[in-house]
Amino acid sequence: MSRLLAYAIAAAAVAAGAYFLWVNLGSSSAPSYRTEAVARGDITQTVSANGTLKPVKVVNVGAQISGRISALHADFNDQVSEGQVLAELDDALLKAQLDQSVAQLESAKAQLGLAQVNYARAKDLAAKGAGARAALDEAAASLAIAEAAVGSAEAKVAIDRVNLGYAVIRSPVAGVVMSRDVDVGQTVAASLSAPQIFSIAQNLAQMQIDTTVAEADVGAIRAGMAAVFRVDAFSGRIFHGTVRQIRLNPKTESNVVSYNVVLDVKNDDLTLLPGMTAYVQIEVAEAKAVLLIPNGALRFKPADAAAGSRGGGRNGGDGTRTIYVLENGEPRPVQVTTGITDGRVTEVTGEALKEGDAVITGSSSTAAKSTTQTTRMGPPGMF
Repeated sequence: MSRLLAYAIAAAAVAAGAYFLWVNLGSSSAPSYRTEAVARGDITQTVSANGTLKPVKVVNVGAQISGRISALHADFNDQVSEGQVLAELDDALLKAQLDQSVAQLESAKAQLGLAQVNYARAKDLAAKGAGARAALDEAAASLAIAEAAVGSAEAKVAIDRVNLGYAVIRSPVAGVVMSRDVDVGQTVAASLSAPQIFSIAQNLAQMQIDTTVAEADVGAIRAGMAAVFRVDAFSGRIFHGTVRQIRLNPKTESNVVSYNVVLDVKNDDLTLLPGMTAYVQIEVAEAKAVLLIPNGALRFKPADAAAGSRGGGRNGGDGTRTIYVLENGEPRPVQVTTGITDGRVTEVTGEALKEGDAVITGSSSTAAKSTTQTTRMGPPGMF
């Protein structure tokens, strides 16, 4: 009797365990979904690009003659005015060349005076019939040669005086010295090209950013569009700029075509420095008080959805997409038309969708029971 009782108890335990497993496995087999509530808000679509901050105008000051630097009157970060002396070259050789040219000019003038006297004498004799015609012609030629020699000597004096003036290097513009490339005692050679001595930024309060934008994004950009950017030196601060120009010269690297988009930036407090890397967001489109859904909702498609549905696929030709709203624990397909996106949320329109609806962004099989997690979206961040 006791053995029969033991068998009965064991059979009851096995039945209870089987029922417990059936209940739990049956309930966990139902799909579990992650959802977010449809929100109404503002959205801005942007194009991302990186670039380098530069002064709008930088003048490279060079030496037009060769020589040794004898004095420097400006250094890094100095404010200079137009015409201010920046550097001087040793002018001893230039002065000697000028003195030599002046002496040659005086000699040429003396030769001209003699030629004028000879010509006047020959002309007077020819008028009286006492002189040969050939002598008059020879005197006239000597006079012309002497006049040309004086003109050549005067030009040589002018050249040497200009070169002597080039020994004093002056600033062509008012601005701030960005770089100084020489030291006192250094010799500069200007035989082939003018060696650079200083770089002067004309106005650091007005700067520009040269960005690189891929050809897939450049079509949405227009001159005058607003942009925001940040730099590593001031990571918590947002700066503003404006698109000035899309330069037509493309750049191709590894079969990827990009364009230089130039932004104007005001730098009134001189916070931004030349050469800083700027992380730019160009605002190409904006919509206010529109329905927003997370981009994950556009990619979700239930396992048993029709093969031809657009949920989780690309936009159709008319911009319509199929998304899924959770109702009574089951996904319900909804047709929407997509608008602009900021990479995290997308603008949508559709009569079957309203604010607060729980759109499905994914499925989860880790939960023990069929549950949903619904969160509300905050405003999209710029960076």
